[in-house]
Amino acid sequence: MHGNQETVPVVFEQGEFVSRQTHWDEMTVTFERAPLGMDSRPLFHGLPGDACQCRHWGYVISGRMRVIYQDGEEIIGAGEAYYLAPGHNVVCDEAGEIVEFSPRHEYRETMEAVAARTAGAAAQAG
Repeated sequence: MHGNQETVPVVFEQGEFVSRQTHWDEMTVTFERAPLGMDSRPLFHGLPGDACQCRHWGYVISGRMRVIYQDGEEIIGAGEAYYLAPGHNVVCDEAGEIVEFSPRHEYRETMEAVAARTAGAAAQAG
């Protein structure tokens, strides 16, 4: 199996943020383009620790991101490979692109929890 930013389908697009995803065996493979200032904290608010619960391995093609954990932060920039443990959030300090690999079941469970929380909040507001 193989793919690139042109062949992997877009699954989410909002403004300048674009996420392309596919599944290879037990992994979710994601190509993302994120704008300056993109902040994952509102997305994961309400999950344990108000943070993403999925592990990710990836590579920063361009840009720079600040990874926030409860006990500290780290900066990951262009040309660097990374591992993100559960309990993280990401803020884009510089617009950029990444390719990321995540365990398929963990990714699905986390995003289903986000969707359920978002649907519940929308129902309360309506």
